[in-house]
Amino acid sequence: MDKKLVNYIVRRYLRFDKEQPFIFLSALLAFLGIMVGVMVLIIAMAIMNGFDKEFEKKLFTMNYPLTVFPKYSSYLYEDILKTLQKEFPSLRYSPYISSQVIYKKGDKLEGGIVFGVDFAKERQINDVLVSSLKKVPQKFEIVVGKQLFDELYLVLGEKIFLLFTKSEPSGFSITPIFKRFKVVGTFSSGLIAYDKAYSYTTLESLRKVLRFPPHTFSGIHIYSPNPQKDLQKIKEVLPNSIGIVGWWQQNGNFFAALAMEKRALFIVLMLIILIASLNIVSSLLMTVMNRRKEIALLLSLGATPKEIRSIFFKLGSIIGGVGILFGVAFGFIGLFILQNFDIIQLPADVYGTAKLPVDLSLQDLTLIIFGAIAIILLSATYPARKATKINVIEVLRNE
Repeated sequence: MDKKLVNYIVRRYLRFDKEQPFIFLSALLAFLGIMVGVMVLIIAMAIMNGFDKEFEKKLFTMNYPLTVFPKYSSYLYEDILKTLQKEFPSLRYSPYISSQVIYKKGDKLEGGIVFGVDFAKERQINDVLVSSLKKVPQKFEIVVGKQLFDELYLVLGEKIFLLFTKSEPSGFSITPIFKRFKVVGTFSSGLIAYDKAYSYTTLESLRKVLRFPPHTFSGIHIYSPNPQKDLQKIKEVLPNSIGIVGWWQQNGNFFAALAMEKRALFIVLMLIILIASLNIVSSLLMTVMNRRKEIALLLSLGATPKEIRSIFFKLGSIIGGVGILFGVAFGFIGLFILQNFDIIQLPADVYGTAKLPVDLSLQDLTLIIFGAIAIILLSATYPARKATKINVIEVLRNE
């Protein structure tokens, strides 16, 4: 195959033709369509991935990577904690006691969950408390979410009633347990659902209120840099009466919905590139029809069908390939602008962040580029084959 001949004709066909301006315009529209499709796909996937990471970060913080809990009783004994600390000394642990409660101030009631924790250990695995706590709570002191603090019109230093779901016998009736706690601080995770429901007090406070036996807990929160791997290892050490769950399992439906939405968006935006590739097909077919005489002359002078196919295949590949390169370039420019300039402001109380989160993964970028390349190559194949189907004798006789 004569590569010089192929390259010369490709360069000639790429130039603007005054006699056939619509062919050049069609090729230009195909180029712009591919470029815009790739650019939009990169920016959209980066924004989707950024929101996924932002939500994951918030849920990761408030749900903890791993949680050990009793399957058949209300208590988890301290021996389990000592065993885990011995077998996995690199992990960080925070034993806790938890209970569903009703927060009460005046006529206002709000349901939620209170955790009794060792704040020295809890702050090692909970970034929200690390950044929020100015004073470590003492016995019967509590830290509440900012949303709950605002809705109940609380002030630091005042006391709030907590009504527990656990009841105790009193004469001939059963009365719920309630206790007043002093509010000494607030925290803000960025997610209203947690800031409105969660609160933290000391282990000793809840152990006394709920009458837990000494050296027992409701469960153990564990921080692990690789929770998926460590979950299996820890499960082998724990007895059958003790369970362990990962944060991704607790929120599986939520992340499955996000993943499905992301895939659907990818497919829809990839259709933009597919539609743009149809312009490549039409542009090449128009070129073939208008260059029939030239193609016939080339074939009669000794050019092979393979060289003719290469000309039009390369022509389509260049139009689409340059479109992909420009699309990637403009996509990264768009991401740079979104990351460094406050063009889009988000309501922080809704999304948990005021800045548009952008994070393009290498996997998404690879899928976009290779998907676009596959579409372009397929689009250039048919016109390239069509160019070799010309009847040389008939064309030379009539044209």
